[in-house]
Parts: sequence; C-alpha cells; structure tokens
Amino acid sequence: MSARATTRRRQLGATMRKLRARKGMTLEEAGQLVGVSKATVSRYETQTGPVKWLVVDALCQAYRVSDAERRAVVALAKDAKQQGWWNSFADSIPESMNLLLTLEDEAVREDHLACVYVPGLLQTRSYTTALQQANEMRRTPEEIERLVDIRMKRQEILARPNAPHLWAVLDESVIRRVVGSREIMREQLGQLLSAGESSNVTLQVLPFARGAHAAALGSFVILGGVEASLDVVYVDLHVGSLFMEKEEELERYRLAFEYLRAQALDIGASSSMIKRAREEL
Repeated sequence: MSARATTRRRQLGATMRKLRARKGMTLEEAGQLVGVSKATVSRYETQTGPVKWLVVDALCQAYRVSDAERRAVVALAKDAKQQGWWNSFADSIPESMNLLLTLEDEAVREDHLACVYVPGLLQTRSYTTALQQANEMRRTPEEIERLVDIRMKRQEILARPNAPHLWAVLDESVIRRVVGSREIMREQLGQLLSAGESSNVTLQVLPFARGAHAAALGSFVILGGVEASLDVVYVDLHVGSLFMEKEEELERYRLAFEYLRAQALDIGASSSMIKRAREEL
C-alpha cells in the first residue's frame, strides 16, 4: 500500500471510530443499522484494509452526522488509494509526516502557535536550510536539500484556488531569534511581511510584554476540517509527533488559541513589530 493510502486509511479509521463513539454505539449496534457484521465495522475503524464508500456513507447516516461532515468522510474513503504529491519523497518522510501532509492536504484552515521558529509553511528556503543544518542529527548535504525541497513543495497549498486559511500567532522570540545569519533572518522577516498581505494568511505577534500566557502548551497546529468534529491537533515533540482528536483535547487547544489571539497584538501592530525587528538586524 502506498504512503498516501496508508495515511488516508489511518485518518479514515480514526474518524469512523470517533463518529461511532460520539454516538455512543457499540460495533454490533452500528453494524445492525447498516446491515453489516460487527467485524466489518471494526475493520473500517482500523488503519488498514480496503473500504467501500457506500458502507462509509451508510455508517455516517446511521451516526446522524451533518451532510457536510458525511461528504468529507465519504470523499476521504473514495480517495483512500490516491497518492499525494509527496509520494515521490516517501523514502525521506517518516510516517508521522505522511499523516501530517495528508491532513494538511485536506484542511480548510490551519491555526498555528509558533513559540520557537517560523511555521514551516512560511519559511524561506535559506531559513529552512539553516534549521536543518542546526539539527543535532547530522545529515548529508543531499539529505538536507531533499528535506528542504519537501518543505518548499508543501508551501504550495497556500497558492491553491481553494487554499486553507493560515492563522499564525508568533511568540516574539520567533521574530527575534536569528536563524542562520542576520541576512537570512532579514529575508525571513520580509517573507512574513509579504505573507501577511495575503487574504488567506493572518499573522499576529505575541510580545514578551504579555508575560505568562497559554503558550506554555508549546507550539501546536490545529488542522481544521470541513466540520469542527474533523479537526486534529498536531504537536511536534522533540522525540516524535503527537496527533490529538478527542473532543476534550481539541477544546483545550481551541480555547488556548482563542486566548492567545486575544492576547497577541492586532494585525497592524504585529506587522509593525516585525518591521522593527527586521530594521534592527
């Protein structure tokens, strides 16, 4: 099975499991409603194996999900065998990154809290290269270039006709930390200013003066689906990646992001702070 199919299948299984749990049904009860066995429902909730979109559609109706949510899940089932643009990079991408790229490929919005570095979707090539070179895991120049190519290719989602809306709250340390060199950082801050002028990108800076705040959670991304129930929180940990989809987890991070947006400077003041940081380099 291709990397694309594996990650889409994983997302579909997790979604079907969440929808049934939300309705409070057992596997047997769900199967009886749509005329399939308990084992079939269980198989649709695993991360592997073929699926029939008609069964997925029937299960969604049995769970009484909204029409928009049902269409999104059925589309995921129909596209389970499709390969994404990153398939040619499969050997260089860990499974967690495969899942992130699948979720990102389908997201309608991304809410980022960046506490240390500029979000990947907004990085310049030089900035990304400097980050990879600073990694404690030593890589060859060829490996670094390949990883940088992946990140640059990933940024193309922001130029799509149906591009997701990216809302990023940047801790002030993100725009003050010199990555690579002053020249690289000046270029990166200029890129942020340009990106902030796009209709589908919103940037805010959370200044040091705000003191303690919800950013104690660390950097995170909320990948938004067509319906809020399809949202997933992504946290990049030093030892790996964590994906969270339980409603209580989602609510915690949504609340934190709302709080941070309220604490951060408004768009105009944020742009001014980025300009000052750039001038001071």
